[in-house]
Amino acid sequence: MTLTERTRAGFRAAFGSQPDGVAFAPGRVNLIGEHVDYNDGLVLPLPISTGTAVAWSRCDGSEVEAVALDFGKERDRFLARSAKPHQPADWRSYLRGMAQGMDAQGVKLAIAGSNPRGAGLSSSASLCIALGRAMAAAGKVDPTHRELALMAQIAEHEWAGVHCGIMDQMAIAAGEPGHALLLDCRNLETRQFALPEDWAVVIVQSGVTRGLVEGHYNARRHDCELAAQALGIASLRDADADMIRAANLDPVIAARALHVVGEIARTAQAVSAIEAHDLAAMGALLRASHASLRDQFEVSVPAVDELVDLANAAIGPQGGARMTGGGFGGAIVAVLAADAAPRFIATLEQQFAQPRRAALNPMIEGKGRHLAGIEL
Repeated sequence: MTLTERTRAGFRAAFGSQPDGVAFAPGRVNLIGEHVDYNDGLVLPLPISTGTAVAWSRCDGSEVEAVALDFGKERDRFLARSAKPHQPADWRSYLRGMAQGMDAQGVKLAIAGSNPRGAGLSSSASLCIALGRAMAAAGKVDPTHRELALMAQIAEHEWAGVHCGIMDQMAIAAGEPGHALLLDCRNLETRQFALPEDWAVVIVQSGVTRGLVEGHYNARRHDCELAAQALGIASLRDADADMIRAANLDPVIAARALHVVGEIARTAQAVSAIEAHDLAAMGALLRASHASLRDQFEVSVPAVDELVDLANAAIGPQGGARMTGGGFGGAIVAVLAADAAPRFIATLEQQFAQPRRAALNPMIEGKGRHLAGIEL
């Protein structure tokens, strides 16, 4: 049963009628540009084939009623204009935030997803964008990609307590299948870059589930804000390595800032590598990104480092791997030759120690392996 079929069936079981439609939003994997979106930097995410589906139906009145099919069919009912965040924050907080932002009226919703939660593939932003699309369809409105993304970011900030940047929401709202999205997080300008036909993007779960709030994501953002304040600039987008080294910053704060300026530069270089079809250069950038996230930004964990090391050894010089997402667990992303992907996955399944290898759950993405290439 496809995700769309499962969501439709769940709607019928919950509400006793057929939905008017089903909205979908993919997850995303960030190829490179980690922890720079909230520093006005450059990021290079990619929409993936898994995501969130929301079956919807208009109804009389002004009440929003929803069922979460993946959470024991939990329900929520409220009026959008008087909604308050759910405590503790969970799927209902995102739902209420999007409903208020969309000024939702009279709608029933059934929600299901195929994104693995806690894997760094942006299940929360996927949920918000899918909800926004469903509510827009029900309300017969047509928000732009930017409007929808900004609304979803507000839901994260004000309703779930995660002070994230805009990358995930824009990548999911504006991304195109088979293309990396270069997003300038300062002005929200985007450019699409088709991945080479013979490259594969492999996403592998570490088995370590992460949580952004509990994982000190907000603390890393605060470190970056302290660095920018000490340097007298609006954001670390305006800094460079020489400026940081000359500023006599606290060593930890300096390390955070050096990661950000280096990662922004690596993202620009990754676009050049894609355009030049230079897999070796792309791999070197991914490896450098992981080393910086591990040593300077300190958001990796030993199990993820072990998996990245195994992945890079298995890939060799033609490609590379790194952690992806906010850190403190989650998934890794590898870019390699498409014909090498099956052997690469087999190697990781053989070498990653039990019981963790049972949680690898590899996903192969690439040109033609996105939404256009699967049945929803």
